[in-house]
Parts: sequence; C-alpha cells; structure tokens
Amino acid sequence: MREQVITQKVGNRSGIGGKGRSGGVDQRPARREREAKETAGMRLKALLAYVPIALKVVLIVAIGVLVFLGYRAAASASFFQVRTVETRGAIRASDQAIQATVRHDLSEAGVWRAELQGLSAHLQRLPWVRTAVVTRVLPDGIRVRITERQPSAVVRTSAGRFIWVDEDAVFLGEMSPADPVPGFFLRGWDEGDSATAQDDNRDRMKTFLELQRDWDAQGLSERVSEVNVLDIRDVRAQLAGDDSQIEVRLGGQDLGPRLKRALEVLDAQRQTVRGPLISYIDLTQGRRAIVGLVSGGRTIGEGIVTGGDPEQSLDSRPTPVRSRTDKPLAEKIVKEPKRQAKKTDQKRT
Repeated sequence: MREQVITQKVGNRSGIGGKGRSGGVDQRPARREREAKETAGMRLKALLAYVPIALKVVLIVAIGVLVFLGYRAAASASFFQVRTVETRGAIRASDQAIQATVRHDLSEAGVWRAELQGLSAHLQRLPWVRTAVVTRVLPDGIRVRITERQPSAVVRTSAGRFIWVDEDAVFLGEMSPADPVPGFFLRGWDEGDSATAQDDNRDRMKTFLELQRDWDAQGLSERVSEVNVLDIRDVRAQLAGDDSQIEVRLGGQDLGPRLKRALEVLDAQRQTVRGPLISYIDLTQGRRAIVGLVSGGRTIGEGIVTGGDPEQSLDSRPTPVRSRTDKPLAEKIVKEPKRQAKKTDQKRT
C-alpha cells in the first residue's frame, strides 16, 4: 500500500497567517502604546530633573538673604565696635593722632563694616605718614602698619620757622633741638596750599637735592648756610661762618662748578683790601665773576675777575656812588692796587 502524505501549506489565506489575520491578536497597536507610555515617562523624568535645581537656587537665595540680614545685625552690634588700635612702624608719627583718626572714622561702622581703603587714605594725610596699611583684627581690633616719610631738607619759612620736608615737598614737622642739623637750609618755599604751589615746590626740592649731593661730594656744603631756590633759574647761596654776609649768585645751570669758582675767587680776594667789603659774587655769566663791594649797607663798587686765575686783580668798574662819604672809599678801593705797585717800584729803585 502506498502511504499518502498530506502536505500543509503555510502562509496561505487559510493557514496560520490567515488565522492571525482573521482570528489572532495584532501586536502593532500594543507596541505603539508602550512606546507612547515610555516617551511620556521620559519627558516626566526630564521635567522632574529640573525640580532639584530650582530648589537649590531658591535655597541659595534664601541663605543669601539670611546671611545678609545676619551681617547687618552683626555689624551693627556692639560686639564689633573698635576697642583696640595697634600701630606698627610709627617713630616720628604720632600714635595718638593715628588712634584718634581710626576711632573717629569707625565710630559708627565698627570693625566689621570698616572701609579700610578710605581709612588708609585719611591716615596718609597725617604728618610723617607716607603709607598706612590697615587690617581688621576681629572682633574689635584694628591694626595699622605705618611707613614713615624720610626728612630730606629743612625749610626756613618767611616767619623764621624751620620745617622738615621730604623729597615729595611735603611738610613733616618743625625741627626740634634734638634733630641733626643739615648741611644747609632751604629758602624760597611757596607756602600756599594750591596744586601749583605744590608742583613748584617739588621742582625746588629736586634742584635742592641735586645741589646737596653735588656739594657734599665736593666738600663744599660746609661753606654754605642756605640756598634760595625761589626761582630755580636764579639760584643763590648764602655763605656760612665768617662769610655769612656774602651771597653767591649761581644762575640756573652748572651750579656745582660755579660755586667752587666763586669760593676760589672769594678766598683770593680776601687777602686784599677789598676782602672785608665783598657783598656778593655773581657767576651767572659762567667763568666771569662779578664781585660786589659795599660799605655801610651801600653798594660802592664792583669788579670783574675773568679767566682762570682767581688771584688776578679786579678789572675795576665802580658803580654810581650814592653819597659823598662813600666816594673817597670807593676811589681808595679802586686805586689802592696802583699805589701799592708804585711804592714797590720806588723801593726797588
């Protein structure tokens, strides 16, 4: 007998495929629902992820407000009022003045709210204070580190007072008997408070310090009592000691060499009859020295020393005589060298 084999067709309309189409459950709608639910969930999670950030921002703002309110309350409390002021580096500057300034400026603000830069600027306006570094020492202290100004010259004012000044032309304080005496004093200071006066005084101070360094190096400072720099183009030096009545007019350049030349001329002329009558030596013409002579407070003549030999005789040039009593003396001064020369010739013959 032959076995009959029945083959089943797959995929036809009456097979499994057809059964799935006619009586089975289609899977596509279920998949779309799941995808939609997953998308909505992801969006919700993403939205919820921003909630902690917002809460953090709100929390930070709240903390900031609380800190600010606490700061205001703490700063106004007596806990931070200034009780101690510590100063360092003050030698000439007054500790009392520094402490009084700190307490006055911080009487309301206290240590916590102290505006340190403004306080530092105020302290730097005190005598001798060049810089002031201010720091807080919580809860109730202030520390001030002072760098003092260095005195560079002593100014003789129009009222006859002697005041120390520094290289920035700032008045520091009056000279005391215990202070070291400078080589020579400075005159010709503008005592006004304007900015122009301050700038002019800085220029005067610069010229003075250059002179001081130059004359100290040449050993000339000890022969000078004071220097007038009212006009830095017409500097004048008043000599010291036995020559204190003599003024040296130096002009505005080559001040060191000119002073040296003037002293050489003076030392040579001191040996002549003109010596006691010398009132000034003018070197504003360079090497050409003009020697002025006075008697009884009146100018009676002047002479000129030219060339490099200060011991040569003056080329006499008497000025107009102001009184009859001065005329014979002036003529004597002019003619004295000639008479001495004649007497010498007669003795030789």
